[in-house]
Amino acid sequence: MPFQIIRNDITKVHADAIVNTANPKPVIGGGTDSGIYAAAGAEQLLDARKKIGDIQPGNAVETPAFQLDAKYIIHTVGPYYIDGRHGEREQLESCYRSILALAQEKRCRSIAIPSISTQCSHHAAPAVRERRLR
Repeated sequence: MPFQIIRNDITKVHADAIVNTANPKPVIGGGTDSGIYAAAGAEQLLDARKKIGDIQPGNAVETPAFQLDAKYIIHTVGPYYIDGRHGEREQLESCYRSILALAQEKRCRSIAIPSISTQCSHHAAPAVRERRLR
């Protein structure tokens, strides 16, 4: 599968899996999270997330995509950047590894992944940004 960077509304991307930058708790947040809930069907998606429960930073879980043009929504919780010395890099790396492992397990041929942990944590720390692009 070719790697491609696109700039688009992730809810409009046609892919087997769309990744959501989720909250650790099963609640509807802001940004990408709220957009995905709105497009997928907030009530159904929230019910599915409540069945899963909390998600630890660096982990990924899947739900059906409901009204999105995808098979799955993969939810991952990125790190909250403090100072780069609290495991942020490793947690971010774990997000991407968990996403890809779950997508492989589900036999996804295409995945739409937004930028993780760049807005809500008010950081774009150089080390984390650099690692995310590798």
